[in-house]
Amino acid sequence: MPFPNIDPIAFAIGPFAVRWYALAYLAGVGLGVLYGMSLLKRHSLWKDNKPPFAPGDLIDFAFWAVLGIILGGRIGYVLFYNFQYYMANPMEIPALWDGGMSFHGGLIGIMVAIIFYTRYKGGNPLSGLDLVGAVGTIGLFLGRVANFINGELFGAPTDLPWGVIFPNGGDVPRHPSQLYEAALEGIVLFLVIRYVTHVAYGLRRPGLVAGIFGIGYSLSRILVEFVRLPDAQIGYLYGGWLTMGQVLSLPTLIAGIALVIYAMRRSNGR
Repeated sequence: MPFPNIDPIAFAIGPFAVRWYALAYLAGVGLGVLYGMSLLKRHSLWKDNKPPFAPGDLIDFAFWAVLGIILGGRIGYVLFYNFQYYMANPMEIPALWDGGMSFHGGLIGIMVAIIFYTRYKGGNPLSGLDLVGAVGTIGLFLGRVANFINGELFGAPTDLPWGVIFPNGGDVPRHPSQLYEAALEGIVLFLVIRYVTHVAYGLRRPGLVAGIFGIGYSLSRILVEFVRLPDAQIGYLYGGWLTMGQVLSLPTLIAGIALVIYAMRRSNGR
């Protein structure tokens, strides 16, 4: 399949260009806030009918969420994916417009932000993490679609009928690994968590939804990494198959399992 002719720049006003990737971040935060507010308004979903904070507070938290994602994502990319380069060129660390963000770094950033914000509001930090886990799949979906539009993070060559010939991937069809992740981390994980929150009342067990998010994301990322090409400056870490994304997903997977076990043992959900 030929790569769809989609301009990575959504629109431009004079020299100022707005990319789909930036819009995906903004839309992810905006839609996440709207969905999160709907969850916070449903007191019956939460343990003891007490959400971590009021729905209106989520608008205030949005600023800290964006800050945590951007700072964490950038710092994570510098440390995990291109440390030597940025140590030799430290002035380029703030150059976000040149690309380079780490999901795992952004995850740490928003986790720190929600824990401190929830404590400040007098809520349960684990319930705050659950809220982030419930809405985070929206941003993941939009972000991976934006990766596809940018023609980046594509996969290895394939002869499958849905292989895509990317502009920067040579003249061979490749796995659209961005869309695989959008489907697994975005759509499938959203539906799983939606079932847990609204049918199984998982938000009544603080930490459960956050744990399921960690497990679901990690398994999806590890699986897709088998067909997604690693960053060129790192390559495979071992045996022509182990990637940095898989290594970084292992602690997230372990933390997710630990949260689920803790939540199930700590509360009976009533």
